[in-house]
Order: sequence, then structure tokens, then C-alpha cells
Amino acid sequence: MEIRKRILQAIFEQRLPPGEKITEEQLATTFNVSRTVVRQAIARLSQDGILVKSPNIGSTIAAPTRKEARDILAVRRMVEPCIVRILASAPSRQDLIARLDQHLAMEDEARRTKSRGTQVRLSGEFHLLLAEMAGNRILVRLMNQLQALTCLAILLYAGRDEACPPDEHSRIARGIADGDHAAAEREMLSHLHHVEQDMNLERGVDTASFTESIEWLRGLAEAENKKV
Repeated sequence: MEIRKRILQAIFEQRLPPGEKITEEQLATTFNVSRTVVRQAIARLSQDGILVKSPNIGSTIAAPTRKEARDILAVRRMVEPCIVRILASAPSRQDLIARLDQHLAMEDEARRTKSRGTQVRLSGEFHLLLAEMAGNRILVRLMNQLQALTCLAILLYAGRDEACPPDEHSRIARGIADGDHAAAEREMLSHLHHVEQDMNLERGVDTASFTESIEWLRGLAEAENKKV
């Protein structure tokens, strides 16, 4: 679905911040489609947890709490080492290696030209490419969801907003190319550990989500009205 794809791209490039409100009218006008089409896209993104629908508020971009961010990365640590194991153990890896090399070259070019949005997006899409090459559509959908939510958590909690370090992706790719599934798994786990470290998830406490804040304010307003 084109609308879903474009919203995911905007999140991957960090152009849509957590908590941002999105209306049916905005999307229908932007993409020149009917509201029926927009509602279908919103429903799918809501199912994936990327949009949050609330009564009297509408749809907002998800704003993962620190606990949710930790949970997201815990799932990634379960899933992504298995993905690289599958790829490193594939009997014929030449096509896989060629696609990885092409993607890493695009990352390098974006880094060289200082195209920050493209660089950040490509860094995330590296992980999606691995899932796609594993040949499992359910896995691709799951990784799209996890990567989008990770990008939003990075915006909220990371001490820096740079893309993934280039050497970490290349080391994962090297493990796959060498057929060394143990090395590929180890490098993936190390990479995800660095992502979590950059987010400082153990520090501080969660702030209320956008939806929770609105509900709290509504409760105050109702209490005030009752006093009058």
C-alpha cells in the first residue's frame, strides 16, 4: 500500500516525530486518494502499532516508552540473529552477497555526500533487506514494524541521531559472505547492543505518552467543570 510505504519511509528518515498527529484529510489531500483508501492505510499502521488511534484525538505517530523500546530490541535480538544464520547457511550466497554489497555501497555514498535522511533510512533498510533475503513475508512485515518503532525510539531517547556505524553493517555482511553464521550472529547481537546503548534506556524514567497526557488533561477539565 503506497500510503503505508511512504509513511514508513518518512519514519525511517526521521521526518515524522513521535506523537505527531496525522489526519485522514491530510493524507487524502497529500496522496490525492479517497478517505476510504486512507482509512485502510491507517488501520494497517495501527495494527502494526506504528499509529495510535485515540477517541477525540485521532491518529498519532507512536511514541514508544522506554520499556516498550527495550521490549522492541529484545524481540530484535531474538529474531535478527536467526535471520543472519539462515543467510550465512544458504547453500548459494552469491546473489545475497551482491545485494548486500550494492546496499552497503549506497550507504557509503549517502554518507560521503552527507545525505543524512537517506543515510538514516538506508541504515534501517539494511535490516529489512536481510529479512527480505530470508524469503519469509511474515518476517519482512515484522521487521518493518520493529524497525519503524526502533526509529521512533531513537528519536526519543538516543544521545545522537546518526545512522548505524558503517563498520558494523559490513562486519555482519562479511560473516554472511564467509558462511560463518556464528560470526554473523555475534556481530548482529553486538550491533543491536550498541543501538540500545545509544538510547540510554536504563536512565531516567518514562514520561507520559501524548495520549496519556491528553487523557490526563481531559480529566482535569472534567473535574473543573464539575466544580462550577
